[in-house]
Amino acid sequence: MSAARHWADFVPPRGLANAHIQTLLPRMLPRPRLSRSVEILELPDGDFVELNWAQPAPNDPQAPLFVLFHGLEGSFASPYARWLLATASLSGWRAVLMHFRGCGSQPNRLPRAYHSGDTADAYWLFAELSRRYPKALKVAAGVSLGGNMLLKLVAEQGGDGLDLAGAIVVSAPLDLAASADSLSRGFARLYERHLLKALRCKVRDRLMRDELPLALDVAALMRLDSLRAYDDFVTAPLHGFRNAADYYRRASAGHLLGSIELPTLIVHANDDPFMPANLFDNLPPPSDAVRLEIARHGGHVGFMEWRDGRLRPWLARRLAHELSAWSVSNASWRLPAGRRLSRSGS
Repeated sequence: MSAARHWADFVPPRGLANAHIQTLLPRMLPRPRLSRSVEILELPDGDFVELNWAQPAPNDPQAPLFVLFHGLEGSFASPYARWLLATASLSGWRAVLMHFRGCGSQPNRLPRAYHSGDTADAYWLFAELSRRYPKALKVAAGVSLGGNMLLKLVAEQGGDGLDLAGAIVVSAPLDLAASADSLSRGFARLYERHLLKALRCKVRDRLMRDELPLALDVAALMRLDSLRAYDDFVTAPLHGFRNAADYYRRASAGHLLGSIELPTLIVHANDDPFMPANLFDNLPPPSDAVRLEIARHGGHVGFMEWRDGRLRPWLARRLAHELSAWSVSNASWRLPAGRRLSRSGS
């Protein structure tokens, strides 16, 4: 491990170190109950994104603010989203998840969707949050696709281009072409099929309503059998890329690692089945502003450990530690008394 990299302190339970077990476990276990309020944030181009705010929220407008970006076809219901939002909320932070276009409770309006390099909506959100909470410390986290997007945005804006104190990036496919290749092989095809099913169903409904300017019909859409094919025929033409290769090249954030100026934590598992094992060997060294923590095991957004007599997400514990370190500089708020983390199977 080089000086720029650190071993994460995640230790999987005995017998549960397998990458696929770690990846699938969070979907099989209870997750926190978490109330929310829903807000529609209008965008400059006439479209919108849906914000889900964890409730109850702090009354103090200076309370620190945690912003979460989900992964491909993720949502407030995703296990990692519920755990991370609940962890931030119980730590006294105002916590919000931004659904990418069309991933909330309603289809988006414009003939487009979202993609891994689409930073404009997040940039607009940060500007709005800065207007509402100008004195609040703000930290953002992105998971998987959301992590690649967040890292790209942070690199584009430099150290002072966002009202953001720090960023956290989890299990991000920083080389999109390599990730597409990894998902097309072996057991990982299970994940690819799952993602493709969700993507195709959403696009199918919009094609049937004649809402998307795509050169394929529903039958051709349903025959797309890989994420690379989907990106060739759907993602690329909808968002101004020549093809999937052009999209992967222009949207991947990995080549920007050396130019990151904002304090950024990157968490990655060497056995993540969504990407090659040597991912960071083929990317530029991170800048001094980046702390790269690599776990030998953990799968894709898995990181389930044995704690307090049950399986629990190490990511929630790691987030609590990170937010605690940030909050030292923002002592004007206090954690509400009497709050406890409850869980449900929903």
